Amino acid sequence: MVWMLKSNLILSQDVLGYKLKLLLREVIVNGEKERVSLLFMKALVSRGSVDAVSQQMASHPQYLESFLRTQHYILHMDGPLPLPYRHYIAIMVCNLASYAKNTFLRVGGDPLWLQGLEAAPPRLRLLDHINKVLAHQPWLAACSHIQTLLKAGEQCWSLAELVQAVVILAHCHSLCSFVFGCDTDSDLAHLAKSPNGTPPTFCPLDAANGNANVPQSLKAPSEHITRRRVNDSDFTVLKGRKPSDLEDEEEMLCFADPSHFITDPDFCHQEFARRDEDHLQVLRVQDYSWEVHGFSLINRLYSDIGHLLDDRFRSVTSLPSLHSSDLKRAIWNYIHYVLGIRYDDYDYGEVNQLLERDLKLYIKAVACFPDVTKTPVCPLSWTLLKASERIHVNLLIMEARLQAELLYALRAITRYMIA
Repeated sequence: MVWMLKSNLILSQDVLGYKLKLLLREVIVNGEKERVSLLFMKALVSRGSVDAVSQQMASHPQYLESFLRTQHYILHMDGPLPLPYRHYIAIMVCNLASYAKNTFLRVGGDPLWLQGLEAAPPRLRLLDHINKVLAHQPWLAACSHIQTLLKAGEQCWSLAELVQAVVILAHCHSLCSFVFGCDTDSDLAHLAKSPNGTPPTFCPLDAANGNANVPQSLKAPSEHITRRRVNDSDFTVLKGRKPSDLEDEEEMLCFADPSHFITDPDFCHQEFARRDEDHLQVLRVQDYSWEVHGFSLINRLYSDIGHLLDDRFRSVTSLPSLHSSDLKRAIWNYIHYVLGIRYDDYDYGEVNQLLERDLKLYIKAVACFPDVTKTPVCPLSWTLLKASERIHVNLLIMEARLQAELLYALRAITRYMIA
């Protein structure tokens, strides 16, 4: 009888514990839903709609909140750059984003600037080179690029203005990677891509997997680059206008034509691994890191942004996930490796152990080729993952790319300051 009473007591405790766990889980889930609802309500109030990016990130409310806070700060809060400049810089990166154009006009931007870079102020045109370098080959960012911008006579930038511009560029470049990776057709994209401006067939660190033939360059001829066709949604910047003749229609096309924002279509991603590492000076984290060098410099030149960015980096790596900490670190370090950043205390053999080849190809495609129009190949292993887990991988890719780009830009600024 005593044994039965003890057994029933233990059983009742187990049942109670299980119910408490269910209740706690429900509270957490409801809390997360309330946080997402609040974030969406704020977006509806400020913009009148919830963008697709926020909807994708909604499965990770903690990260979404950090992301939106940073984005709002760099585009709308106090800073050295006027609001039209900030949103035009975003357009230089994602020149078909109708929301960016709408916001640019709403904050007082000159509609003529939307005709292309040639119509923009000379100071903004000066950003074109550093924009494409950071977007495609960030390891090339040099002290000379910084000097050109800061010593341009009447059109010169201040150091604080340049830092904010660099943050906006890096934010938008990495966001393009996330949007590319989260394309709604990704789950159906199991077929191999053609080599015309599409993701690579070579993975650095992949020799152990039988792919030691590294191509000299993955650059595609400009005549083979395919771009998304302009559609009606791209013309929302002209809301309220009523084109009545052919001239107005031609002006609309001028506003939406992405080629007007691209000065060198042949400048694209190239393989860092094939280059002379001494010449390009591999960025070794032990010599220049975000925690020790980047954070303090950027926070000093652009108040509070260092804390906001650091919160994003910490948030994405600490999200609850089925992915192990080793796997997340392998993804992060692999992206940095592709972009020429090395960790002396990391065993890169883990990359081949933890990342299957199709996953490495996907990661590299999303990190380095977000400007192509075709959907990246979805790893076959992802068929077993929830959408939130796939989104988490894309968030890791975005943040690793963001930090890499900032490290190269900030290292160049540091070298200019101490030269």
